[in-house]
Amino acid sequence: MPSLEQAQQKVVFGLDIGTRSVVGTVGYMNDGQFNVIAQSIETHQTRAMLDGQIHDIGKVAMTIRIVKDNLEQQTDIHLTDVCIAAAGRVLKTVRVSYDYEYPDGHTITDEDIYNLDSAAVEKAYAEFIEKNTSGLKFYLVGYSVMHYYLDGYQIANLEGHNAGKVSVELIATFLPDDCVDGLYKACERAGLNVANLTLEPIAAMMVAIPDKFRMLNLALVDVGAGTSDICVTDDGSITAYGMLPIAGDDITEIIAKNCLVDFNTADEIKIRASHEDKVDYVDIMGLNKCITAEEIAKIIKPKVDEMATKAAGEIRRLNGDKPVSAVFVVGGGGCVPGYTQAIAKEMDLPEERVALRGEEVMKDITFLNNNGIEKDSLLVTPLGICFSYYEEANNFIFVSFNGTQTKLYDNGKLQIVDAAMQVAFPNEDLFPKRGQELKYTVNGKERTSRGEPGEAAVIQLNGHPADIHSKIHANDIINVTPSTAGNPGKATIESIPEFKTKFSVNVNGKNVEASRYATVNGEAQTGFYSIKPGDEVKVLDYNTAAQIAELMDITITEDTVIIVNNERGDVNTPVYENFKIEFKDQEEAIMDYYKDFPDADEMEISQANEESYESSDEDVRFVEGKDGQLSLDDLPEDDGAYEEEPAPIRNILAHDLHVIVNNESVTLHGKADYIFVDIFDAIDFDLSKPNGRAIVTTLNGSTPDYMQPIKEGDKIEVYWK
Repeated sequence: MPSLEQAQQKVVFGLDIGTRSVVGTVGYMNDGQFNVIAQSIETHQTRAMLDGQIHDIGKVAMTIRIVKDNLEQQTDIHLTDVCIAAAGRVLKTVRVSYDYEYPDGHTITDEDIYNLDSAAVEKAYAEFIEKNTSGLKFYLVGYSVMHYYLDGYQIANLEGHNAGKVSVELIATFLPDDCVDGLYKACERAGLNVANLTLEPIAAMMVAIPDKFRMLNLALVDVGAGTSDICVTDDGSITAYGMLPIAGDDITEIIAKNCLVDFNTADEIKIRASHEDKVDYVDIMGLNKCITAEEIAKIIKPKVDEMATKAAGEIRRLNGDKPVSAVFVVGGGGCVPGYTQAIAKEMDLPEERVALRGEEVMKDITFLNNNGIEKDSLLVTPLGICFSYYEEANNFIFVSFNGTQTKLYDNGKLQIVDAAMQVAFPNEDLFPKRGQELKYTVNGKERTSRGEPGEAAVIQLNGHPADIHSKIHANDIINVTPSTAGNPGKATIESIPEFKTKFSVNVNGKNVEASRYATVNGEAQTGFYSIKPGDEVKVLDYNTAAQIAELMDITITEDTVIIVNNERGDVNTPVYENFKIEFKDQEEAIMDYYKDFPDADEMEISQANEESYESSDEDVRFVEGKDGQLSLDDLPEDDGAYEEEPAPIRNILAHDLHVIVNNESVTLHGKADYIFVDIFDAIDFDLSKPNGRAIVTTLNGSTPDYMQPIKEGDKIEVYWK
């Protein structure tokens, strides 16, 4: 047996802070055998904890202090560091895989394995933070390696093998801040520093189901006072964790209500009934009562069955909706009569495959000072907490980030960026921020101009310049001045690639390069226009005839004839790439036209056409009637005798005319000059089907002559009276 001095150097202090009591264990590991030096159990005087959650930190700290003082008296060792476990009240798990490839010839060391595990834990943490939408702050409180792989093949231990591609598959577990923080503060008030934190189901598993049994598909249910923590093993590793907020206290409350006693008395009745035939007690009325263990069993059976049903359902869920091969139960809440039998029934297992684990799993544990302690299932979790100290390195450190104290899971490779993530410091405030993007459209398609980058965050670690990858340790002081944003994105019309290109047109027989024009929100703009957010920019793939004329310094007058691709146009006619455009006066246009026809000199312009503008009683189409009305009976047949000029000339000089008829826009085509009567060729007005006694016509509010010329924009009315 080691000396007291040796024990003090190796000693570990484990504390099981439960809902009903606090159990402390002091011991040390020696050649694979754990030696228990002392143990102490203290019950909470009030319900300071519910469902594994601390509700009164001060009162829980007092209970811890009593246990600590008692153990120090037994061992004569001043206890400063403690290992604890958290109940999975709001347990969250993430299952991840992580790969790493080493260079040839590398031999894997324990440090390599630790780094591999740490990288996987970091990956799990990042994934969890990304998916956490609860609004609660969570801490990573433990992890369990499921499998290691070497070059794709599963292997029990990587240490000593020649490296190639190594992989680890593990489950990381997370608890909200209030669960973890309450445990830490209670220990601090009791004068203890938390050296290691694990989960209660992990701690219980270390004792109840040793590694050699984890090849089997087993479940462990740790039934405490407030929670029932569950874990499942298969294929050599822990595959899942779960928790149910129903346990021993729910049974105690049933007894309290039936026996009319306070909670503590009911809890005593429950414990005594597990090993006594009958229990005497005094109810709140001061009456002496007696109840048998059989009566207690009947009272609590519905709640026991409910607990078993929920436990079996959670085991199935964690095990892929199928039953496990066997179930082990630990913890005081699992000792109530009928619980293991009910689970066996729900899981459709033989009763012998659902059993309490106690003394039979403590063969590698030596109690150096028994003090009447019974080796039962209540000790499994406290001992497992001590074991976890040797198996895991889960601890938290505190750092100051911009004046805020924050707690971090210490994987040995913490950086400033990890602290920033934990306090939810905006990621964009660490890196240079670009100015706001400028979003607009060009020819209907979205276009974005990126903002300019700003300045990076200014980071100091303990007063010295640092960066986001600087290593941090306990009690470090980190100050981060957020990064700044650059100037917003900007663009001008002339910066648009489509606007920069030119296109070729033929102007009066000469090829020239024409520039593009653009409109913004329907209005023409120059290339110097600064585009604004949401602008709708259109880069035109044509110029108007007027723009071509401006390019060529051609002055357009009333006598100018514009010909585009051998057809009459106007100042607004679009001219596209490779189009031909000519600017001529009317006389030149007519003469050039006739040059293209060899028989032009022989063409005769009929006298009838020349005289077609002269009106007579025989050929008048419309006879002005009384009050400006036209009589339908006086409309002669249209014999084509009213052409203004020969067709060749008319085609050259022809242009469109836009007028308003009956409040609607109407376009007249194909003539050089238009008269009032021409509107009947462009409107839907059937003269052959009278719809009244006479036709009423107006031109700009006055009564027109049917031969009266009309011009652009005239307002005309035509209707039956």
